[in-house]
Amino acid sequence: GVMIRTAVYEDLPGHRHARALILNAFFGVPVASWFLRRTGNTIAHPDDAERLLRAGELVLVFPEGAKGTGKLYRERYRLRRFGRGGFVQTALRTRSPIIPVSVVGSEELHPMLLNLDLAARALGLPYFPITATFPWLGLLGLIPLPSSWIIEFHEPIAPAADGHGPEAAEDMAAVMQISDRVRDTIQQGVYANLQRRGSVFADLSAAD
Repeated sequence: GVMIRTAVYEDLPGHRHARALILNAFFGVPVASWFLRRTGNTIAHPDDAERLLRAGELVLVFPEGAKGTGKLYRERYRLRRFGRGGFVQTALRTRSPIIPVSVVGSEELHPMLLNLDLAARALGLPYFPITATFPWLGLLGLIPLPSSWIIEFHEPIAPAADGHGPEAAEDMAAVMQISDRVRDTIQQGVYANLQRRGSVFADLSAAD
């Protein structure tokens, strides 16, 4: 989420900081917990998201959840299902627009070849990755590999503009319709930007 938050600050009007909602499991990892809290992240809970939005904060959510970061390398850039649309319900209740963000570059940082389910359960983690460098290189294996990034902010999706008020948060058909629209927008953006980028090591500065 660091790259997205940096892009939010640099590219969107107002130079505002986004507060990322992170799975509770990651706050249980000592070093990760310290880093996440120090960088302004908070636990992914609807109450926290609603409180932040009502306070005028920008909130960054990852609708795929652990399924998104825990994908194997061969499944990269294929979005998983967005759960039950909790982020849409929060947006509806607070009358907040949803800005879909397509990201290319993140899924080559730690290419996961295998997930050790038993180790993950023993450690209370959503997954335990075996990558090209971890655990073979020890802590050095946690250093991300180089990749070229493209982060695209799409047009906001404002449920209120489509006639959906806060009461629509209880209408699961409407919630899932909006969720699918957000997912489709992101997925199409990812595919388009993968074609635009080409090689994972492409120098995009010249193209810009």
